[in-house]
Amino acid sequence: MTITRTAHDGLTLPAIGFGTYKLNGSEGADTIARAVDTGYTLLDSAFNYENEGAVGQGVRRSGVDRGQLIVTSKLPGRHQKYDEAITTIQESVYRTGLDHLDLYLIHWPNPKQGLYVEAWTALIEAKKRGLVRAIGVCNFLPEHLEKLQSETGVLPEVNQIELHPYFPQTEQVAFDAAHGIITEAWSPLGRGNDLLSDPVLAPIAAAHDATPGQIVLAWGVARGVVPIPKAASQDRQTGNLAAAEITLTPEEVAAITALGRPDGRLAGQDPATYEEF
Repeated sequence: MTITRTAHDGLTLPAIGFGTYKLNGSEGADTIARAVDTGYTLLDSAFNYENEGAVGQGVRRSGVDRGQLIVTSKLPGRHQKYDEAITTIQESVYRTGLDHLDLYLIHWPNPKQGLYVEAWTALIEAKKRGLVRAIGVCNFLPEHLEKLQSETGVLPEVNQIELHPYFPQTEQVAFDAAHGIITEAWSPLGRGNDLLSDPVLAPIAAAHDATPGQIVLAWGVARGVVPIPKAASQDRQTGNLAAAEITLTPEEVAAITALGRPDGRLAGQDPATYEEF
């Protein structure tokens, strides 16, 4: 059974996507092409990753029809003013060498700048112009999402947030789901911490004949979240994608969620105060 997630405006995403951060140049394009040929249809990139060209080239090098893929990029904080945002979205499309992007996100709200609503109106316009097919955000808190709705009448279809067992984001996931917003997870396997060696994961992995990483991804899928892991090797790409087929029990999901920590953010990037340009 193929698992998909559908947003309030009709965008449908697969259970697991593919992250492309630090996949650059010809080698990065080859890795991305291999991921597409392995079965990934959702590709995640950003203007600030400086690899939109590699993503587009990877799509062309793959053996998969462009129409089957959802290519994503993101607007950086320094270009949230309306005119700059429109130009940046155009530039993202040009960099990929594709005729449109399937999903475009605001990378961070940067609330102290007070421009994220203006940026959102630019994304709405870019969708009307056909530059992008669907629009969303990253790292938005409920108050940011409510402000977008109250001032524009348009809710994002996606909210990509930091989410892993040490930071399960239960309230944000519930808020998104209640509003028809698909939650995507960045750094779903943790990064630079001891998550995958946590003793809670080992017996669950053994019970499913899986790796701890696969169990963590399956936990995200079980919660209705779309994890976006990155993997360079063929084995890791295949293994991560296969995690969508693992069905955890409610007790296993609860045990992994219970690993959440008050200081669980990987780098303390609280969207209420953190800014990235």
